[in-house]
Amino acid sequence: MTNILHEKAQWTEFHRNQAIQLFNQVWDLLEKEDRTEEEDFLMIHKAHASRYHWTEIGEPVNFSRGEWQISRVYAVIGRAESSLVHAKRNLSICLEHKIEDFDLAFAYEAMARAYSLLSQYDLKEEYLQMAKEAASHIIKDGDRKLILENLKTIL
Repeated sequence: MTNILHEKAQWTEFHRNQAIQLFNQVWDLLEKEDRTEEEDFLMIHKAHASRYHWTEIGEPVNFSRGEWQISRVYAVIGRAESSLVHAKRNLSICLEHKIEDFDLAFAYEAMARAYSLLSQYDLKEEYLQMAKEAASHIIKDGDRKLILENLKTIL
């Protein structure tokens, strides 16, 4: 029995490490100014892989953040429909599990960004307003400032 528990703990640690490392690698690629097409595909794969590893051991907040990152990746490379699919999943997870604060504001941000890419400006504005309202309830000043700066990047 002890061996089984030890093995399970090892798998849990493996999935956690992979999820975090991949998430951070996606951020590095998102911030890279001269990404190649191959790096865009790599970014997509890493974002999905990170989300998969959280599926194995995470909590709803991890699932939400994974869906948000996938949505952002697709938005950055101009794949609006895929961005919206994952933005909707992100928001659904937040609402279903009553995840608020920073994560809820970013879920609305992802929706606004995806709708902007789809040229659905009424919906973009609706979700921008929801993001701003959610941001006003964020506890940490730094987190609130981060979401408000991100909202300014939505055209």
